[in-house]
Amino acid sequence: MLKVKSRLSIWLELGKVRITIAVSVTTATGYLLYTTSLGADILITVLGIFLLASGASSLNHIQEFRYDSKMDRTRNRPLPSGRITVTGAILVTLVYSLSGSILLYFGAGLPGLLLGALAYFWYNIVYTYLKRISPWAVVPGSLIGSIPPVIGWISAGGSITDWEVIPIAAFFFIWQVPHFWLLIMKYGKEYESAGFPSLSGSMTEVGMGRMVFFWVIGTALTTIAFSLIGPLNSLISKAGLWIASAWLIFTFLPILKKSLSMFQPGKYFMKINYFVLLVVFFMCLDKLFLENIENLFN
Repeated sequence: MLKVKSRLSIWLELGKVRITIAVSVTTATGYLLYTTSLGADILITVLGIFLLASGASSLNHIQEFRYDSKMDRTRNRPLPSGRITVTGAILVTLVYSLSGSILLYFGAGLPGLLLGALAYFWYNIVYTYLKRISPWAVVPGSLIGSIPPVIGWISAGGSITDWEVIPIAAFFFIWQVPHFWLLIMKYGKEYESAGFPSLSGSMTEVGMGRMVFFWVIGTALTTIAFSLIGPLNSLISKAGLWIASAWLIFTFLPILKKSLSMFQPGKYFMKINYFVLLVVFFMCLDKLFLENIENLFN
């Protein structure tokens, strides 16, 4: 039993399960933004994305285990710690990737599968290479996070050519940039020691703080734009997004201080995560409940 639990733990770690669950949630959000009719296809698509994203994450472990072994934060991952061989990790990657692709095809059709393949390619080939040569890799790399909600939209019956997917993809793209750079503010020295170029090595902490705030403003404005032109119908949801955006800006104001000696990047990293959860909550609430409730009074 312990051996089974240990193997399951390794599989989940290789799949970066906390991240892939979040990716699955954004896929479901894209689905719900198109329709309130829940069918079996949402489960198939979400599970397909979860498995395919797990496959991409597992492959990333293989690609970067030598770098991971040099950082305190990652040296206990399955490959650097020796809990699984490279051959074993390749097998896990194939199982995740093939099963995810099959389910995604049946859930979202060929367009959804091709978008999933694009995200896989962009993460494991483009982004993984770019972050070894440029500290700005997160900007093009954030395209990865904008794709799953579009797949959800397609799975529900929408089209990639629908203009509504633009504000959806834009939000899930832009918030990842300040999210990642807050990690760099916390772990920049570790990234540098492992051989990755880091903005913390070329910018002052105050400069990085101002840049993060710039992207936070962009995230808030994108959220407000989504409330105006995105596929939301409830005034309650729209107001919720405005309030959440104001809170995000207000709560990040301390990052503009001339001295960040007392600044805690991890604390603000969690705050932007809470903001995204709140936005996703209002997006889903709009379609599942509020739209129908407001119609009762019209």
